[in-house]
Amino acid sequence: MQEMVKNKILVNKKIGLAVPEVLLPNKTVDMSKWAVVACDQFTSQPEYWQEVETIVGDTPSTNNVIFPEVFLEKPGEEERIEKINASMNKYLEEGTLVKQAPGFIYLDRSTEHTSSRKGLVIGLDLEQYSYEKGSKTLVRATEGTIPDRIPPRLKVRKNASIELPHILVLIDDPEKTVIEPIAARTSQLEKVYDTDLMMKGGHIKGWKVEEPAMIQNIFTALEKLSEINVFQTKYNTTDTDVLLFATGDGNHSLATAKAHWGNIKKTLTAEEQESHPARYALVELNNIHDEGLVFEPIYRVVFNVSPKQFVTDFVTYCNNLGLNAEWKETSSKTEALKIAETVSKGVHAVPFASKTTCGTVLINKPNQVLEVGTLQVFINDYLKTNTNAEVDYIHGTDIVDDLAAKDNNIGLYTPTVDKNTLFETVVKDGSLPRKTFSMGEAEEKRYYLESKKIV
Repeated sequence: MQEMVKNKILVNKKIGLAVPEVLLPNKTVDMSKWAVVACDQFTSQPEYWQEVETIVGDTPSTNNVIFPEVFLEKPGEEERIEKINASMNKYLEEGTLVKQAPGFIYLDRSTEHTSSRKGLVIGLDLEQYSYEKGSKTLVRATEGTIPDRIPPRLKVRKNASIELPHILVLIDDPEKTVIEPIAARTSQLEKVYDTDLMMKGGHIKGWKVEEPAMIQNIFTALEKLSEINVFQTKYNTTDTDVLLFATGDGNHSLATAKAHWGNIKKTLTAEEQESHPARYALVELNNIHDEGLVFEPIYRVVFNVSPKQFVTDFVTYCNNLGLNAEWKETSSKTEALKIAETVSKGVHAVPFASKTTCGTVLINKPNQVLEVGTLQVFINDYLKTNTNAEVDYIHGTDIVDDLAAKDNNIGLYTPTVDKNTLFETVVKDGSLPRKTFSMGEAEEKRYYLESKKIV
């Protein structure tokens, strides 16, 4: 089921998989300064990104070719985008980035939280991806995608010559047939990086996967996972629209890549569309059954509000929907969390903390499956009428605690989902609420190492 498109791109159309021509830094580049964390992290901590700039200095770095979202839609945006595009072109022209032979990159990442998390850098066909609600495509979003978030990111990508992925895409491979077999063969592969990652990012090693037989083994294993009978048995469904790839991190980045491709394809013939590099997005593939892959909650911090009034409005909103909500004030966040741990099955509990009050909101008759869904629906509505308020999505309780302790802020703590139920939930119920879970802590997010031309 694979074919060479114009003798350049090896594509398996059945599973929407392309073998990319990855760009890697040349051997003189300091990889510990080259790799920086995903641009959508630490969005309420500009000091983090200022420290990154200090570490990088004048050396080649992906920090020069990404747009940290802490600065998105802020003064100087156009100038920053121009500098990013210029740096991309410079790295290509001067040989800082070197094109590799077609192949995947197998990687193994260790952090303070896990000794090993395995991944495979691949190309995904954007024609087989949709983030739309109710999508039945081979590649789907796991969380709700906000269309309004795409245009600002599209401006960054519009004139970019390369893409750098922080997108993590999941497969449900309990028998570990796709990625894990490569681990036993790394001694036979060329190692392309082996470096510490700055700012507590841990350590990462990467190897080229170019041998045709190994590539074919990956194709074959994924084709097996995509068989309709395997899919239907696994998820106890009669649905014939197979879900093979589910975005775990970077939903909006993949949606932006799709929008960018949509703009480009309008200018191309059908034949040109088959081989255009922007059609195939570079992503890291992870097995949801990897022991090193841990789902963490994503918390909310709402800024510029009266905490007690915010909680009161939350309860009123829920009661207007007939959800039978109340809130209990506590003397500490710890006590609020204990209340949440002891609620009856089917009751949603949302602990909160601020400088002036702590407590737990209880929703006794929720109309959402998850607590985060109940909360997020309210926040979306609240922001429409409270235009001074802002929300951020935070990994790690320490950061939430620090922000919640400041005037006019409130931190909201929700549990995460069981990763083993993710695929079945998406198959049967569609995408989860926005920012439902995080794959690891903030410092465990993908660091930019590989890139690929998109022009």
